[in-house]
Amino acid sequence: MQRQGSIGGSAAIRIRVTGSVLLVAHLAFVAWYTLRPLDVPWVMPANLRPLAGIRADLALGWPEAARHIGAGLALLAPLGVLLPMAGGRLAVSPLGSLIRTVAAGALLSLGIELLQTGVPGQVADVDALLLNTTGIALAHLAVVPVGRSWLRRRAERGRRADVPWEEAAQGRTPTVPRVGIAPWSDALPPSSP
Repeated sequence: MQRQGSIGGSAAIRIRVTGSVLLVAHLAFVAWYTLRPLDVPWVMPANLRPLAGIRADLALGWPEAARHIGAGLALLAPLGVLLPMAGGRLAVSPLGSLIRTVAAGALLSLGIELLQTGVPGQVADVDALLLNTTGIALAHLAVVPVGRSWLRRRAERGRRADVPWEEAAQGRTPTVPRVGIAPWSDALPPSSP
């Protein structure tokens, strides 16, 4: 049984499997990158004030700030595309999809930040949570609506190609309501003498 609003056929399975494999690979990379212990002599305290880290990055100058902020935006940004891809739903509300994806990404980012408190050399940073969530939202808005639109057009072209040309041009055969059978005597032509 196919889910309501999902892509049908083998293309759907390929998209879901590809999305799931890429999602697992990306999450494995993020876990390795963010939760590995760092051998550093000194660590800054945890940043629990929103936008304080971004302001500190901007004080370093534009090239350094762009590198730090860009890294925060890009770390979890692929989740904005991979989460809907793994779900494989085609006919879905764009706003609902964005909210679900951003909420799931924000929870993953929060989990990473909480796990970092127990890793030597890593500290929790509320600005990383904000940047990661913003990156997920931007990636989703940039790719998913366009991709779903393209897939819907492609599926529609495939459905039109399955219908023979004559049938598509003429439409369905009209149906006539049932007419009862005339009595036998009325159906015979009048006899001539």
